[in-house]
Amino acid sequence: MPPKPIPEPRVAGSTQTTAVPLAWMEYGPALPPPLVVLHGGPGADHRYLLPQMLRLAAQHDLLFYDQRGGGASTGTAASDGAPVTWRTQVDDLGAIVHERLGDARPTIIGYSWGGLLALLYLIESTRGSGTALTPPDRLVLIAPAPTTRAERARFEAEFARRQAAAAGPRATLTESGLRGRDPAAYAQRAFELSVSGYFADPARAHDLTPFRIVGRTQSSVWTSLDAYDLYPALETLAAAGRVPPALVVHGRQDPIPLAASERLARTIGATLVVLEDCGHVPYVEQPDALFGAIETFLAATGAGSATPVGAAGGTA
Repeated sequence: MPPKPIPEPRVAGSTQTTAVPLAWMEYGPALPPPLVVLHGGPGADHRYLLPQMLRLAAQHDLLFYDQRGGGASTGTAASDGAPVTWRTQVDDLGAIVHERLGDARPTIIGYSWGGLLALLYLIESTRGSGTALTPPDRLVLIAPAPTTRAERARFEAEFARRQAAAAGPRATLTESGLRGRDPAAYAQRAFELSVSGYFADPARAHDLTPFRIVGRTQSSVWTSLDAYDLYPALETLAAAGRVPPALVVHGRQDPIPLAASERLARTIGATLVVLEDCGHVPYVEQPDALFGAIETFLAATGAGSATPVGAAGGTA
């Protein structure tokens, strides 16, 4: 059985103010300003968040876009003669926000790498009067990528360990002859095995929309981050009360260590929700718990909320 179908967006288009056009699309009711949803990667695209993330579109306007060098924006990776960097991605996000939200401060929902991108955007948007970036109003960080290179190394080691356990099933698939009999079924099963290490129950990989990573984009962005560590900048912002209300959601069985999200939540004063029986893909593995936590957070921090900037702390 193929993955669930993805509906057409309510409206879609391309950016006009970025160096190259980037594809964007909106789902849900036209209730501006939309929530800005950032996919993972880098080098992936928004479609693998769908259709599950559209559960939020029942009540919210959701704005997705394919980051430069991935998806419908794939051809942009080196169009200006330079590689895509983390700064490229931050500036592109700022342009998307300005074009689609005007002067409104965005609520950003970032998944995996998109969570790290949201934090980079937060830091850069508060650099001072010289920045053209609109600071975020709220942050929802779902299974955020590690905030330091050292934490990322621990994730990479754990993911490699899990994927090694799938060597047997991969060999069985290769020897099965399925590739010749049913190429589509073979491709689906090969994809599932390639991402099985992200899941608490590898069988749930079947429900994830297949995607591909543009290796050149992924490599250039991570290279640009080098031996990164966002904590000094985040600690400074938190001490100055300049971190907006934030929610961090982490699966107990995520190959990214839970300690990484615990430290992040403590540092920025975020609410931390830990999901049981859940790996790195909570919108597939534990959708009820994930979207319940997000809706509760959005309701508590929406218009008229008494929650001040930088005071969303706590653990759920």
